[in-house]
Order: sequence, then C-alpha cells, then structure tokens
Amino acid sequence: MGGILDGKRILVTGVLLESSIAFHAARLAQEQGAEVMLTAFPRPSLTERVAQRLPRPAAVVELDVSDDEHLARLEDLVHAELGGLDGVVHSIGFAPQDALGGNFLHTPFASVATAMHVSAYSLKSLTMACLPLMPEEGGAVVGLTFDAQFAWPQYDWMGPAKAALEATSRYLARDLGKRKVRCNLVSAGPLNSMAAKSIPGFADIRSVWNHRSPLEWDVEDPEPAGRGVVALLSDWFPKTTGEIVHVDGGVHAIGA
Repeated sequence: MGGILDGKRILVTGVLLESSIAFHAARLAQEQGAEVMLTAFPRPSLTERVAQRLPRPAAVVELDVSDDEHLARLEDLVHAELGGLDGVVHSIGFAPQDALGGNFLHTPFASVATAMHVSAYSLKSLTMACLPLMPEEGGAVVGLTFDAQFAWPQYDWMGPAKAALEATSRYLARDLGKRKVRCNLVSAGPLNSMAAKSIPGFADIRSVWNHRSPLEWDVEDPEPAGRGVVALLSDWFPKTTGEIVHVDGGVHAIGA
C-alpha cells in the first residue's frame, strides 16, 4: 500500500536538530513516499549532519529567507534537484533576545522588524519563490505557529510575529486559491526544540499544558505535530485552506 505523499516533492525548511518538528515532518514525508529537499541557515553543515538520520538521503541548500539573492536562486536549485515542488514546509522563526523574556515594553523597533521579517513575512517570500515550481494541479504550503490568540508568558514579540504569520497564511490562501495552492498552519504545543531553548522562561509556557491539556502532552515528542504537517501536505485535505490545525493536546479549546 502506498503512502499518502507518493510521488510528491517536498521542500522542508528549519531542520536543525532531530528534536525539531521539521525533522519529523521530513522523515514522515519520506516514509509516506515523498522526495524531500531541505533548506538550512545559518549552518548548512548542521542540517547536513541531521539529514543523515533521515530514512533516505536528502539534498540540503542554504537559504536565508531574509536574503533576496538566496530566494532568487532557490527556484533553479530546487528544480535541478527535484524538477518541481508539490509542497513546502515553513518552519522558520526568529526574534532577537531583546524581543523576548519580559522585555515587550522596551524592545526597539529594529528587533521587532527582524522578528516580523523572519517569522511572518518569510512565509510569503518563501511561497512566492517556490510558486513557479508548482504544477498546474497546485500544491500545499504548511507553516508552523504557536497559538497567537493569547499573550503567553515570556513570548513577547514572537506573539505578534506569530499573529502576523497566521494572518499572512490566510491572505496567501485567498490569493493562491486560483492557482490551486492551499496554505495552512499547524499550531503545535510547546516542545523542547531549539526554538524553545531560545525563549527565556520557557518553563512558564510549558507549565500551562500541565494543567489545561485534555490529552497528555509530551514536550519531548514532536511526531504528532509532524504528522499534522504531513497530513496537510497530502491530498486528504483537498479543499482545506487558510486553516490552523491545532496539534496541542486540546489546550486551545480549554479556558484557564
């Protein structure tokens, strides 16, 4: 029996460690029949080492989503490796340290602008760089968010950046529907990833899940979120776009 991504070509960003959602999305995509290519920044050698733990080899290309030259060359590099694309995984987020950890009222705009550019605008820029590679029958773009309807402890300007990401996904869904390109997000619960390690006081966020999650939540297990990503890349959601699928144990549905 074939996998749900048989014959599909998928570009996955954000594979830094084996503990990342992006790594598990790439692994599961391969297991479900996809050809996978990875992007890396700022250390391609790190991603190349982690890629060796995937079921099959995957090419790695350096990509800084805030660099127009990197985005401009992406089409040719991906075409040379895969011939085209059926899906893109956006797993990119960054905020300077002075935009996190309780400094919300004092963060300078330069740091806010960096967080917005890398974490939100990049969904649009990456999607547009990949759009010429997608066939007439369309494709899927799947990004990763952290529920932006709440103000989380210590998360500060990454919260507005994720809100901007969620809005960007909806506008991409609006404008790319005529190209049969679906754009959706997975809102995952907290995980002990590299992104989490960069947030001062991450334990304050994680503790919310200890009290409010209807389903037991494991901060060491990125696979459920990876499965959500792969499902949205597949043809099993042919008419779903502009959606946020919560893979958070149900916390989004439970009041404080």
